[in-house]
Amino acid sequence: MFGSQRKRIALGTTAVAGVFALAACGSSGSTAAGQPQQPGQAGAGSAVAAGGGGAANPVSAQETPRCTTDDLSAELGAPEPVGDAAGQYELPLVYTNISGRDCQLYGVPGADLLGPEHAMGTTYSLPRIDNGAPVNQVAPGQTATASITVLAPGESDDPGWTPSHLETIPPGSTESFVLDWPADLPVLRQDGATRPGSWVNGILADPA
Repeated sequence: MFGSQRKRIALGTTAVAGVFALAACGSSGSTAAGQPQQPGQAGAGSAVAAGGGGAANPVSAQETPRCTTDDLSAELGAPEPVGDAAGQYELPLVYTNISGRDCQLYGVPGADLLGPEHAMGTTYSLPRIDNGAPVNQVAPGQTATASITVLAPGESDDPGWTPSHLETIPPGSTESFVLDWPADLPVLRQDGATRPGSWVNGILADPA
């Protein structure tokens, strides 16, 4: 699963320079080699699918409803290092269809890291990169996975900020999930940075 996640991160790096040149300047420390292509300002509190494209079969896509929070359960997996990017980790964000019908799940989920008091606030809304599948049809019991890429503080940075929870809204839905964040994974706050090292990736379908 993580191989495909890393490939799509690489695809997102080629256009990053022009996109982030338009963003507000300012960074709180290191940045990672891989960067999001499309920083969305809305986090979990106002999540809207950052893309989605057209379905390979428009008729079936129109007949199958979009997955909502009521149709799904969500789970945040353990972090794994991202390639050779020092201090960068990826956590799978797995959605399972717990309803009794097929539903469509695609786009980029909203993702807010919630934690203790910090100079930049208690919420860190992650930028979003639309690098998932155009449309995923998820059958009952099947899963689809996004991932959270985060940059941990380096030796020359401040001790970092350790979130307590991740709040996430599936694309096209309005209700959120609140999931526990790993207690041993601090995050380097880079709110407003032009080249942040943390973001949320688009959703990919998992093998049936």
